[in-house]
Amino acid sequence: MKRTIVSIFILAFMFPLVAGAQNFARQRDQMVEDQIKKRGIRDPKVLEAMRSVKRHEFVPEYNRHLAYSDRPLPIGHDQTISQPYIVALMTDYLNIKEGDKVLEIGTGSGYQAAVLSEITSEVYSVEIVKTLAERARKTLRDQGYTNVRIKIGDGFKGWEEHAPFDGIIVTASPSDVPPPLKEQLAEGGRMIIPVGGPIFQNLVLLEKEKGEIKRTEVSGVRFVPMVDDEGDRH
Repeated sequence: MKRTIVSIFILAFMFPLVAGAQNFARQRDQMVEDQIKKRGIRDPKVLEAMRSVKRHEFVPEYNRHLAYSDRPLPIGHDQTISQPYIVALMTDYLNIKEGDKVLEIGTGSGYQAAVLSEITSEVYSVEIVKTLAERARKTLRDQGYTNVRIKIGDGFKGWEEHAPFDGIIVTASPSDVPPPLKEQLAEGGRMIIPVGGPIFQNLVLLEKEKGEIKRTEVSGVRFVPMVDDEGDRH
């Protein structure tokens, strides 16, 4: 009798956890179908990565119920986790493949880095806010992403020690493309970056061919500004 009561208690405790996980999985599938595929993103690698990464684990608990909604969400320190579609769009434009070395500027919650690490095995990410970098490190480790290296520092400078990079993705907006990032982009590599003022920016694709940078405007976006160690905007 005592064993039966204990078993019932365990089942009662576990059921909400299982149901919650299943609910998040359904929301994630719906997110991919409605927010990403229907907007024209078709690369199977990107869709599978977006379907695999548990976005709710990268969102603060008070906002977790909104994790799969079609919007950016605050993560503290005046930073956000980007709208799922924008994450997918930027990843799609980067056009990375297994074995590529990718640099991310602006780790934030670690979500974009997790999406990248589902596609390639070598991801480097720079975050200027120490608290966010440390939290992202823990979240990525807890979720099993061991192929992401995070550095606390000024993303404007990139990560020269590990350059060149096949892909560079920037999730904070400078007023113009940082020269060090152009230099650290490999021949044949791509960079996707929001560039502009503090309120409105253009998402720009840069491709390096024979040492020259080809620039293509993608769309209007709104990102948090890229700042230096003093908090001044780049």
